[in-house]
Amino acid sequence: MGNSYAGQLKSARFEEALHNSIEASLRCSSVVPRPIFSQLYLDPDQHPFSSADVKPKVEELDKDLVHRCTQNGSLDFSNTLTVNDMEDDEDDEEMSDSNSPPIPYSQKPAPEGSCTTDGFCQAGKDLRLVSLCMEQIDIPAGFLLVGAKSPNLPEHILVCAVDKRFLPDDHGKNALLGFSGNCIGCGERGFRYFTEFSNHINLKLTTQPKKQKHLKYYLVRSSQGVLSKGPLICWKECRSRQSSATCHSIKPNSSVSSTVTPENGTTNGYKSGFIQTDSPILSPANSAINLSGAQDLTRNKNVVKPLALSLQVVGKTFAADAANGNSSHGGKNSATSSTPARPGNYSLSPRPSYASGDQATMFISGPPKKRHRGWYPGSPLPQPGLVVPVPTVRPLSRTESLLSAPVPQTPLTGILQPRPIPAGETVIVPENLLSNSGIRPVILIGYGTLPYFYGNVGDIVVSPLLVNCYKIPQLENKDLEQLGLTGSQLLSVENMILLTIQYLVRLGPDQIPLREEFEQIMLKAMQEFTLRERALQMGAQWIPVSPGQLPWLARLIASVSQDLVHVIVTQNSLAEGISETLRTLSEMRHYQRLPDYVVAICASKIRGNEFCVVVLGQHQSRALAESMLTTSEFLKEISYELITGKVSFLASHFKTTSLGDDLDKLLEKMQQRRGDSVVTPFNGDLNEYVSPQEAAAMIPTQNLDLDNETFQIYQPQLTVARKLLSQVCAIADSGSQSLDLGHFSKVDFIVIVPRSEVLVQQTLQRIRQSGVLVDLGLEENGTAYQRAEKYVVRLDNEIQTKFEVFMRRVKQNPYTLFVLVHDNCHVELTSVISGSLSHGEPSHGLADRVINCREVLEAFNLLVLQVSSFPYTLQTQQSRISSSNEVHWIQLDSMEDMSCEEKLYFGLNEYSKSLQWGITSPLLRCDETFEKMVNTLLERYPRLHSMVVRCYLLIQQYSEALMALTTMASLRDHSTPETLSIMDDLISSPGKTKSGRGHMLIIRVPSVQLAMLAKERLQEVRDRLGLQYRFEIILGNPASEVSVATHFVARLKTWRGNEPEEWIPRTYQDLEGLPCIVILTGKDPLGETFPRSLKYCDLRLIDSSYLTRTALEQEVGLACCYVSKEVIRGSTVALDLSGKEQERTTVSENESDELLIDLERPQSNSSAVTGTSGSIMENGVSSSSAADKSQKQPLTPSFQSSANSVGLDEGVSTGTVGTGETLKQECDSLGPPMASSTTSKPSLASSSSSSGPRALPWPGGPVQGCRGLHAALPPIVILSKAAYSLLGSQRGGKLPSSSSLLPHADVAWVSSLRPLLHKDMSSEEQSLYYRQWTSARQHHADYSNQPDPNSGAWACHPRRLLLTGPPQVGKTGSYLQFLRILFRMLIRLLEVDVYDEGEINTDHSESSEVSQSEGEPWPDIESFSKIPFDISVHDPKYSLMSLVYTEKLAGVKQEARKESRAEEARKRATVSMMLTKYAAYNTFHHCEQCHQYMDFTSASQMSDSTLHAFTFSSSMLGEEVQLYFIIPKSKESHFVFSKQGKHLESMRLPLVSDKNLNVVKSPIFTPSSGRHEHGLLNLFHAMEGISHLHLLVVKEYEMPLYRKCWPNHIMLVLPGMFNNAGVGAARFLIKELSYHNLELERNRLEELGVKRQCVWPFIVVMDDSCVLWNIHSVQEQTSPPVEAGVSSKNVSLKSVLQHIEATPKIVHYAILGIQKWSSKLTSQSLKAPFSRCHVHDFILLNIDLTQNVQYDFNRYFCEDVDFNLRTNSSGLLICRFNNFSLMKKHVQVGGQRDFIIKPKIMVSESLAPILPLQYVCAPDSEHTLLAAPAQFLLEKFLQHASFKLFPKAIRNFKSPVLAIDCYLNIGPEVAICYISSRPHSSNVNCEGVFFSGLLLYLCDSFVGADLLKKFKFLKGATLCVICQDRSSLRQTIVRLELEDEWQFRLRDEFQTANSSDDKPLYFLTGRHV
Repeated sequence: MGNSYAGQLKSARFEEALHNSIEASLRCSSVVPRPIFSQLYLDPDQHPFSSADVKPKVEELDKDLVHRCTQNGSLDFSNTLTVNDMEDDEDDEEMSDSNSPPIPYSQKPAPEGSCTTDGFCQAGKDLRLVSLCMEQIDIPAGFLLVGAKSPNLPEHILVCAVDKRFLPDDHGKNALLGFSGNCIGCGERGFRYFTEFSNHINLKLTTQPKKQKHLKYYLVRSSQGVLSKGPLICWKECRSRQSSATCHSIKPNSSVSSTVTPENGTTNGYKSGFIQTDSPILSPANSAINLSGAQDLTRNKNVVKPLALSLQVVGKTFAADAANGNSSHGGKNSATSSTPARPGNYSLSPRPSYASGDQATMFISGPPKKRHRGWYPGSPLPQPGLVVPVPTVRPLSRTESLLSAPVPQTPLTGILQPRPIPAGETVIVPENLLSNSGIRPVILIGYGTLPYFYGNVGDIVVSPLLVNCYKIPQLENKDLEQLGLTGSQLLSVENMILLTIQYLVRLGPDQIPLREEFEQIMLKAMQEFTLRERALQMGAQWIPVSPGQLPWLARLIASVSQDLVHVIVTQNSLAEGISETLRTLSEMRHYQRLPDYVVAICASKIRGNEFCVVVLGQHQSRALAESMLTTSEFLKEISYELITGKVSFLASHFKTTSLGDDLDKLLEKMQQRRGDSVVTPFNGDLNEYVSPQEAAAMIPTQNLDLDNETFQIYQPQLTVARKLLSQVCAIADSGSQSLDLGHFSKVDFIVIVPRSEVLVQQTLQRIRQSGVLVDLGLEENGTAYQRAEKYVVRLDNEIQTKFEVFMRRVKQNPYTLFVLVHDNCHVELTSVISGSLSHGEPSHGLADRVINCREVLEAFNLLVLQVSSFPYTLQTQQSRISSSNEVHWIQLDSMEDMSCEEKLYFGLNEYSKSLQWGITSPLLRCDETFEKMVNTLLERYPRLHSMVVRCYLLIQQYSEALMALTTMASLRDHSTPETLSIMDDLISSPGKTKSGRGHMLIIRVPSVQLAMLAKERLQEVRDRLGLQYRFEIILGNPASEVSVATHFVARLKTWRGNEPEEWIPRTYQDLEGLPCIVILTGKDPLGETFPRSLKYCDLRLIDSSYLTRTALEQEVGLACCYVSKEVIRGSTVALDLSGKEQERTTVSENESDELLIDLERPQSNSSAVTGTSGSIMENGVSSSSAADKSQKQPLTPSFQSSANSVGLDEGVSTGTVGTGETLKQECDSLGPPMASSTTSKPSLASSSSSSGPRALPWPGGPVQGCRGLHAALPPIVILSKAAYSLLGSQRGGKLPSSSSLLPHADVAWVSSLRPLLHKDMSSEEQSLYYRQWTSARQHHADYSNQPDPNSGAWACHPRRLLLTGPPQVGKTGSYLQFLRILFRMLIRLLEVDVYDEGEINTDHSESSEVSQSEGEPWPDIESFSKIPFDISVHDPKYSLMSLVYTEKLAGVKQEARKESRAEEARKRATVSMMLTKYAAYNTFHHCEQCHQYMDFTSASQMSDSTLHAFTFSSSMLGEEVQLYFIIPKSKESHFVFSKQGKHLESMRLPLVSDKNLNVVKSPIFTPSSGRHEHGLLNLFHAMEGISHLHLLVVKEYEMPLYRKCWPNHIMLVLPGMFNNAGVGAARFLIKELSYHNLELERNRLEELGVKRQCVWPFIVVMDDSCVLWNIHSVQEQTSPPVEAGVSSKNVSLKSVLQHIEATPKIVHYAILGIQKWSSKLTSQSLKAPFSRCHVHDFILLNIDLTQNVQYDFNRYFCEDVDFNLRTNSSGLLICRFNNFSLMKKHVQVGGQRDFIIKPKIMVSESLAPILPLQYVCAPDSEHTLLAAPAQFLLEKFLQHASFKLFPKAIRNFKSPVLAIDCYLNIGPEVAICYISSRPHSSNVNCEGVFFSGLLLYLCDSFVGADLLKKFKFLKGATLCVICQDRSSLRQTIVRLELEDEWQFRLRDEFQTANSSDDKPLYFLTGRHV
């Protein structure tokens, strides 16, 4: 009997139980009273127990398990207890201390005429929560709304208002005795007794009314205002509640309960701390906690087990799934009453349990107990001890909305009370069902009420797989339209039944039903109906299937299935059909053939049609049952089977070989025969033996060309890194203020990886090799190697401390941008909350705790980058990553274009496509022979998990293959050809060469225990056969490091060359070339990279338990890698050559034909792979003999060997398998005979996974003196049938592919109706699809990310990015490169490229004759005005312009000039400078201080700027000009408006006498074009934040762009006519406007008594590329010979302007400016503090003095030189302050851009560029007319036409060209002499100068014939007269009497190449006579 926890069984308790039992049997009308023992052991004891005592260690439990036994030989399910049971226990205990059944309660009859309907009060008002949930209910103060349960309405809660003094507090205490409540239906108040109240609300109780029993829940309002069920009312102290759970679980005869075993993952059923969380009671991941030890019922009767396959009534997809389809509807609960619960711990009472769909919680019923527990009077059940409540699924009445079902909403729901069950609704499961038939039937819930199951329930499984397909969700109209449906069209039950049968018929014998596949069929059917409905609206109505027709139609469809599908139709209930089926099954004889599926239909008159499917197929039922377990669950199931010895029968079966010999004895015999010697390690045959000492000492040849340390980033990785960077910039630029990149000057990072030691080492290796730590300045070069370890953290129990250290660094370094990289982030993404009831998995919830903790979310200097190959679990509706922050790997077709890449990526899609290549040895294979063997074994061992059986078989296969290949050839026929060829290749390839390199084989065994078993067995066989020096067997356990035998380590070291003594392999890549088997274990592959010598990937254990996309694809992801291009595109010639050469040497007669046929097929795009496969032994010929002969034949030296498999990252391999068995062995060293890469250049192996493709030269052993070039080939993958049908399914297109499966086990589909996910969708489209159609399950870390109640939008974290790319594509390399370029960009953000060019023309500049005293702050007007003006232009941007003639220039040697010109580089020199706090910025700068200056606080402010027209007349333009001002509200104070009408009158100007230190007086005008984002228009910092008047001058068509970028700036918008004008027009209008404004202000202020001359007359005109200002001073020189240094300091624009504005007598200067900065500034150039010379780019302009000097508004180039020359010739002063300098930023876009000159009428796109000499043409000619302004064409033409126009002037500076009143650039080889025609103007002295040409440009009336006659010209000098039109050209020539001295020809007249609409300019050329 076992001991009770208390030590002894108290006799008193026994007697009491006996007494109760007798009493119950007397009262009970049924024949069978409840057995005394079950009463004794199923009732909870109430001994308080501390929860700590309740968690035994897993190991102890394992030991303990074996000793526990149940009382009656089969397992009890007593103790799968949950909260609900506890409640009931408590209730009952209150009734009587003796626990005896109470006396039945008879209720008073209701008053006459009152309503007695359930759910309504006696006044007839509805009280059901479902009808009141949206009502506003008024309740008196101090009252609470609570939910009462009526036994007759189990699915409803009744709403009552109760005084809270009579309710308990949170700890179950302090409730007053008695009752006070109101009816909220009719409003009646003051019920003082609960009995009276329960009568009023029609509870119709059969027991004494007690508030503790019937008032169950608090009711709460959700955020949407819906009233819903809240937490349970805690009537008892929480402690006692806990103990009730714990005591139960400790009792020895109870089955191990999920409420206690850590192994099952939950802690106590209830923790007091738990109540406060919203978490579910049991995590859905917990789904299949056992119902029974069903699997043991026949054999190990005494074993209790934690997890059986048993009746997991709702396996892994349950709660969330079944209920899902619900969570999508705005959080309202739509799980209808037909939603089954998710039984986490399935209990056995016959009552339905419900889950709220929204919360997907599980609530589970308790064990049968006491009279209301499940055996009802008259129920004819033999053994009430075992009852399984399969969730009752009631039919919906058709009228009711599917969403309106009354379902509870919050997690802590209780169980609904049962209804009496009619006898017809129960099914008794026959005894020994599984033992007799070998089948555990799976019942697929269909539509309608599923019966209750009694008896041997452990032998059946109830699956909710298809249940959601029958519950048509309500979708919004837009979704319906997307699916092509109309809202009205739902399928009738009859149609659903027929569709289901058709689907099952179609499945065939090998496949199992898939939910996703059936959903698509349902959708198709609904679309068909919709189409038919539309068609029929025109014609007659069609008749739907009537319930009467259903049975024969169903049988008709099933009749074509060859007896695989049967239909049973019953009249009363489904139970009949199910019972019938189970009876048939149990009585079946073995020779009888069973159907795979039985469809039970109940054609009930009352309830309509209902149905379910009983799956009886051996394969299908097992696959369905196993697929219901999550990975963790089935791994526990397997470990349980191993621990408890259930596998012993299987193990003993495999003790003998297939031939019947005892395996161990056989091996022993072989060992004795061999003696001490071992097979030679390499370079020798398998039958050559040496002593172990000799073997260990053998040294292979070294491969010098293997350079392991090179780390290279490849083009795709660079591209992706840039995409990541631009995404980060996009986050910074978005208005959300979530990231301020300008704030940071450093980058730091941490990489978090899943729990895999190898992955940690691999990531460390990449970080070290990439040098990123040194590049980011985080570590010194010497120490970086050791210090790398702190940058990689594993998600294990120590992460908390390491992570806290990291977060401390984040907080302490606000100016460092930290990047938290979460690699392989899809692994273990479970929530912390569900972790508290986790599966006992140590990593549960860790990622969530780290990534989603508050500090990480709030740190403004932390970016989270999640990296994953399978990101689907992060792409749900609740995703925390915005879809715009996803960065996807570049599509691989775009990589095709990068023909420079040596290698191409070969991933999942390529593997699938390779099946269509039509080659004899495909890369993806299914081992049919193995599958047949497995099926036979599975039939024999129905109770074992199929993975256990598969694993044992696989071990035997490999062991026998080893024996067959070495000693026992007779075993050959018993190994599958696949296995044999793999092993043959593995053990023979090292024997081929002196280097001893070989292949790697991965065997994937997810269960750690099975993997250890496999390793031990294979190692034992290997060692007994003497192969321990031939190949290594390695256990790849994520928890441990790679461990390799020392002699293999020595071999690896030799191959690698210069490794230090203590080197050991730490990653799989380090095993490059080592012949080995890696048994890879662990729940998921975690992204480890494998070497290129990986050749085979054995995934035969990955079976139907892997039915989610992530699980399946990540397994195949192991084999993904980079391969040589030839593999995908192979060249025919190379292929044939290598193949045939080889054949002639090696192929034996019988095979050559077959091979040649294969080779000479037309080249498919696969042929390069033809030979790389393994399935070769079909012919069964032994390979060794042929191999020996062939090896002796000479090989053609020209043959190039190619090594075959590219594993993943680096490394080399030799050998592959040929297509003919004999070929295989000896060619291995030569690489694949057919897969050749006889390329001309060596392929560099490119990268892999997580790091960048490494560029490694391919090494290969010398093959008879010829060095081979190796092709990198993809590994061969051997799959199980289930996986193969999903991955290889693209061929037929009939089956669904893996991509249509549920993306991840932690997410659920939102709706069963959804469009199909196409295989060819890009990853971006897939992401959007999953974000729309999947939602996170309750235990998922994103589940808590609920939408914002106001907007309904889900909250995404702004600083979180997701990088996704296929497995092993190079993501690690990419994110390391991203860190590097992010750092560079931050540095670049703090830097600016400024022009750094020395001044030009300094050699012949005037020296200031008037001495200036150094160090003067301002010029002295007297002395300054005596300095002559330096006419030469010194600004380096004009280095390619015509020189201005001075007398000095005449003496310059022309040749020297010419050379210096020729050297001029076109590209201007720039230098990078750090920005300072005084810089001007563009729009990309964001910081706290200038936040207000830049942004408008809200969107509404955009409209706050007002538009004002401003009109003035311009004498130059001869017309009115209308400009527009856009003035933001905040800047209106700078303007004067009229009193009425708000009309703009003028812009305020200060007075000359104003002295305010915080003001700059001059308005600043910045003309800008094409630089709305890049122009440096943010002067906030440059002006030190003081108020200033800054106007942007923009063209009309660019105004919206500028306004959007600079909403707080005043804009001056030029008239539309100037849209195509140059910078001259802008400057002209600024000056005209300013003068006009000055006059207006003078008039306005004059009225206020201010003198006119007191108004400030200056404006600042500056370029939009001025970035920094400096002040320079000459340092004292120490000794005379040393050149004095220049010290410079950065200053603000404000201080520069204030200094210049303070100049004494400033109003006498016309223009003031500063010099251009250059690194070559010397003290020489600063000797004179002020110069009288040209100033550019940044000027203070006196608009009063220069009133009559105008900018030429037509000009595009040199307008400032032209203006300076005019100003100077008018006798005005221009002063340059030399101690200030200006830095100009090199801005790549916008500004004075050249027009792209195109023909006006485009004839064809590809025209040759138009040359400058084509910019002009003869008038009226047929020349191509151009679309560009006439003036622009003219200026461009003149720059290039000096050879044509002024041949005499070329490099003849003594004889310049005379230009009157204008300076135009006519090319750098020509000098121009500027002469002003104005009277009294000061001009250069040109006596005695003979001019080489004359340029007259639009000359006015001041130019007359007399003026021209003063000048002398060379003979043959040329003339160019330019005018607006032809008539003025004629008039000018006549007026200036030019024909007297100049000779003209008709053909010398030209025009710019414009059409007449564009007003061309005309010019005439002539020669001097």
